[in-house]
Amino acid sequence: MARHRTAFDFQALSIEGKPADLATQRGKVLLIVNTASACGFTPQFAGLEELWQRYRDRGLVVIGFPCNQFGAQDPGSDQEIGAFCQRNYGVSFPMMAKVDVNGAGAHPLWQWLAREAPGILGSRAIKWNFTKFLVGRDGRAVRRYAPTDAPSALAADIEAALAAPAP
Repeated sequence: MARHRTAFDFQALSIEGKPADLATQRGKVLLIVNTASACGFTPQFAGLEELWQRYRDRGLVVIGFPCNQFGAQDPGSDQEIGAFCQRNYGVSFPMMAKVDVNGAGAHPLWQWLAREAPGILGSRAIKWNFTKFLVGRDGRAVRRYAPTDAPSALAADIEAALAAPAP
C-alpha cells in the first residue's frame, strides 16, 4: 500500500455520494472535523460555517465528516444528515459521506490524521464528535483540537496557516 504523505493524497465520498479527491484542494488550508447531528457540540456547525464564510476566499476549506461512532449521535442517512446541517445551521461547506474515525474500519484519512497529530499524551484515538484537525497548505497536519475547542478559538491558527506560502 502506498504511504500517504499529505492530506491531499486521500479520497472520500461527498455526502451526495460522489467521489471527492482531496488533491483538488492542494495549496489550501483544510479544517477537517468529525461531526454529529445530535451531539451537545452540534451547535459548532454554526461556528464552522462562520469560519468557512470568513476565510474561504483566502484559501480555507472546512470539511465535515459525519460519524456515528460516539453515542450513536448521527444515525441518519447521508441525505438526512445533509438536510439537517443545511436546514438548522446553513452549512454550505463540503460535507462528506458518513465514516468511522476509529477502529479497523476507520477511513484512511482519519487514520492518517490521528497518526500525524496525536492527542493529549500521544493518544491517537479520536475521543468524541467535533474533533478538529488543521492541515496546512503543504497538506501536513498542523494541529488537533478537542471537541470542546470552539471553532472561533481556531481563528489565530487558521490565519497563521493561511499566511504561510503555498508550496
